[in-house]
Amino acid sequence: MPARDNLPSTIKRSPKKAQDTYAETLDSATEQYGDGERAHRTALSSLKHSFEKVGDHWEAKEQRGPSDAQAAGGVDTNRPTAGGVDANASKKHLLELAKRLDIRGRTRMSKDELVSAIEKANARESRKSLEAERS
Repeated sequence: MPARDNLPSTIKRSPKKAQDTYAETLDSATEQYGDGERAHRTALSSLKHSFEKVGDHWEAKEQRGPSDAQAAGGVDTNRPTAGGVDANASKKHLLELAKRLDIRGRTRMSKDELVSAIEKANARESRKSLEAERS
């Protein structure tokens, strides 16, 4: 599979099933749309149905389904994305993730605030991992 040679680093650090989902969808989307942004967005949308971003990698979701408005509606829209955070998860689940990611003030946050804080923490962890890989 050509997509396997070019997996994003967060997916490389993820379970094999996440890698397979992304790579297989990307290969199929590349055949249909060509090698470009649309194919990559399609693969990411597919990944978000079964996995959520936690820190610098993807983990299997408790319940399969779209994680945000963008994943639910396809790739040809300008709907907001939650950057891999399962915005449709329960507040309890989001609080547990926020605790794992050591997000301060999490118990006073609304669900939308938790999604945003987790998204920022995930980006921070991904940057740290990328910097560590480069050194």
